[in-house]
Amino acid sequence: MQLHRLEVEGFGPFRARQSVDFDAFADDGIFLIAGRTGAGKSSILDAVCFGLYGGVPRYDGGDKRLRSDHCEPDDITEVVVEFSTPAGRYRVRRSPEYERPKRRGGGMTTQASAVQLDTMVAGEWVGLAAKEREAAYELDEILQLSREQFLQVILLAQNRFSEFLLAGSRDRQALLRRLFGTERFEDVQARFEERRRAAEEELRAGLAAVSARLDEAERLVVALAATVPEQEAALSIDPQDAPRTTEERLEELDRARARADYRAERLAAEKVEAEERSSQADAALAAAKEEQRDQQERDRARLALATLDAEEPAIAAAREELAQARLAESLRATIASASRASAATVAARDAEAEARRSWESLDVDTDDLDEWIAERTRESGVWRRAEELERALPAIEAELARAGDAVSAATTRLATIDAERDGLPARQDQLSRELDDERLTAGRVEVRSTEAAAATARLAAAVEVAGLESAEQSAERALVEMSATLTSRQSELTALRKRRLEGFAGELASELQDGAACPVCGAHEHPAPALHVDPVSAEDVAEAETRRDAAAAAERDASERLGAVRSDLIAARTRADGRDVDAATSEQERSAREHELAAAAVERVRVLESSLVDLQARANVLQAERDSATAALAEVREAQGLLAQRATEARAVVAEARGTHPSVAERLACSDGEVAAARTLLDASAELVRRLDAATAADAELAAALDDSPFPDAAAADHALRSAAAQEALDERIAQHAVQREKERAILLPLELRTLPEEPIDLGPAETRSAEARARWTEAVTAAERAAGAAERLSGLLADARSAYERSAEGAADFDVLRGLADAIAGRGANTRKMTLETFVLAAELEEIVDAANRRLGDMSTGRYQLRHSDALAARGAASGLGIVVFDAYTGQTRPAQSLSGGETFLSSLALALGLAEVVTARAGGIRLDTLFIDEGFGSLDGDTLDVAMRTLDELRQGGRTVGVISHVEAMQEQIPAQLAVRATPQGPSVIETR
Repeated sequence: MQLHRLEVEGFGPFRARQSVDFDAFADDGIFLIAGRTGAGKSSILDAVCFGLYGGVPRYDGGDKRLRSDHCEPDDITEVVVEFSTPAGRYRVRRSPEYERPKRRGGGMTTQASAVQLDTMVAGEWVGLAAKEREAAYELDEILQLSREQFLQVILLAQNRFSEFLLAGSRDRQALLRRLFGTERFEDVQARFEERRRAAEEELRAGLAAVSARLDEAERLVVALAATVPEQEAALSIDPQDAPRTTEERLEELDRARARADYRAERLAAEKVEAEERSSQADAALAAAKEEQRDQQERDRARLALATLDAEEPAIAAAREELAQARLAESLRATIASASRASAATVAARDAEAEARRSWESLDVDTDDLDEWIAERTRESGVWRRAEELERALPAIEAELARAGDAVSAATTRLATIDAERDGLPARQDQLSRELDDERLTAGRVEVRSTEAAAATARLAAAVEVAGLESAEQSAERALVEMSATLTSRQSELTALRKRRLEGFAGELASELQDGAACPVCGAHEHPAPALHVDPVSAEDVAEAETRRDAAAAAERDASERLGAVRSDLIAARTRADGRDVDAATSEQERSAREHELAAAAVERVRVLESSLVDLQARANVLQAERDSATAALAEVREAQGLLAQRATEARAVVAEARGTHPSVAERLACSDGEVAAARTLLDASAELVRRLDAATAADAELAAALDDSPFPDAAAADHALRSAAAQEALDERIAQHAVQREKERAILLPLELRTLPEEPIDLGPAETRSAEARARWTEAVTAAERAAGAAERLSGLLADARSAYERSAEGAADFDVLRGLADAIAGRGANTRKMTLETFVLAAELEEIVDAANRRLGDMSTGRYQLRHSDALAARGAASGLGIVVFDAYTGQTRPAQSLSGGETFLSSLALALGLAEVVTARAGGIRLDTLFIDEGFGSLDGDTLDVAMRTLDELRQGGRTVGVISHVEAMQEQIPAQLAVRATPQGPSVIETR
């Protein structure tokens, strides 16, 4: 991978767009990113990491303030990174999430993060992805490095440079896991552990099942022994004397099962014998019950036959009654017809008399009713038309009244419209004058808005100035204190180093022994060894260096804080434009009032313009309404005249048809009553004549039928008549008596021929013998079933126990193998190093990393130091096999990496980081790394060591690789002519300059 170009805008300390052309340093191979502390050197690397991965290592776990504090609300924040891989050339354009002013209304809104990934095709950029998820997927395929790998092999960021060297076993394992993706081995370990637990649980469950089956079988044998007689006690098992092994318990239960099978067979034979005796007793009882039923049936038949003989006279009377009814049935229709004709004649005569009385009460003088009815019907036709007009007249008069009201309403509406239309011109003139006045004020709203915004900004800046002045004083005091502390720590370190050099002779002399060779001169005699009066150890010097470095870091932080506060103060004073808080407050309030007045005038202009438009529209509407009202008035006046004419004509027709009656309807009702009475009299007279003729004919027919019948008169025949239901009942009674008599005789005859006793038969002795036999059979069945069930249950339990025991024996062997493998993978049992499968794999990777690092560390430390992989057993449960120690050729001993000085730590960390980069690169598919960045750390090196580090960097740029170094060390600025200078401007934001 090779970086070509970087553009940043509104990011970190950079407000205006800054461009970095990395291709410009390709010829030099190495370039320096220089600048004062706090200017923003590391922000260049932050921008590269953010553009490629959307995150910044310095802000992991903290506030991700990527947007520049120097940005105005409308400024954008954006990072553009151009790079290439063997697959092609690509460009990433990325913006973080930040707040910006709303485009409509006041307040702020959140600008969502955005990303755009492009690729170069035929000299033009073509989009690949425009969503964060899609871009991350594409970049993962293109870069072939995760962010953690990128930070370890390409961008060696500040504060993370020596992390890998000084990390503990747990932290180093976590980092290696992220770099090499060995989580899968932990999954393998977890799966083996899960399989071991499952196998152990399965084996435990199998053994428990065997024991449970055997326990249940023994309880069954004990329970069975408690139910047998004394002579069968051999079936029992004493749990106190039960065998200890499973095989012995199975053998003993097999013997108990054989005894249980024998007892079940014997009880089954006893059941068959009891069943035969019970069947014989039941047969004897059934024969006695059948003889008793025959005896009872004989006595019942005798009694029933005697009862039927006593009913014989009543049956004879019923036969006679049925015969008379059947003879009279032929006269039923003739008698009924004569009776109906006589009744109808009486009713017709009464109706004719009533109709005549009603007609005579009307006092109508006429001799011919038919002619009178016809004349009156013709007159009623004329009156009915007049009646309709009479009913409609109130509605016509009401409609006429409504027409008058409509004329009045139309007249009033027309007058109202004219009055409103006449007043519109005056209102229009008044609104026009008001509109002209408001437009003058509203025309200055933009100016007032700009003035108000500027006044508000100056007020905020004035308040900020007041706070920053106090913060500046505090930062200055802190910087003075940190500078004094740094001076003190530097002096302390210098004194310790001097004492350490001066005490080397005494330190060597203190280790001399008589007869042993001097490590300096080789002599075996030591006549005047130096005294070690002021001992200073390397650890004391290292601790002093640590305190000095901490003080230097604190001094840099204080200086950066002071610079940031001063930059903010200068910017705030510029924005305040010389106003203090009181003056800015007064100016802001006045501008706000003026802006409110102008804004209110804008709203009033809109309202007045709308009102004028509404008035013109109202004038048009009123004109249309007046035309409509005029037409409506003419229409209702015409309708009023037509209705008045209809009402006059209707009144004349009704008065003529009413005559002397109160109304036409009453005259019609009186006439209809007279006509109805006349017609009723005519109909009643005709009906009476018809009924008299019918009665005479019916009487003649009845007399002729009686002459041919056995009855003397109609009354006798009517007395003999019976309904169909009554005749059917008499017939059924006679037939049923005869059938029942024959049935009882047929039942009694065979029973009388048998020699049945006259005394009642007693079933008690036979029932007792049957019940006793059935009880003995039931007991035998229960005992046999219980014995057979127990034997079958015991056999099933033994079969299950033996099968489960055989399976558990096979599972135990498999479990031993699986447990050994799981323990070895998890670092237990025979694994004395306590190394898990994952740590074993990572240890192998670490050995390669250490070997790669030592190829550079030997030259960088002039052969003194060498890193070594340690597989010593870690303490407190940490992963073993991931240790790194430092071998010191001067002493021939190994020591912890934490004992190195600041410069030694830097060189060792650099060598280890480069070795890590080589191994990670190889694991990532052998990708090519054409760009490398190293952030700070050179300030802890002395001149000679710095030269060694520079030679190492020269080696890194071989093969076309470009190396970027961030440092403020002056010696490096002299040795590296190609530079990116990051400079903070007096206004606050930083700029990037290429040298």
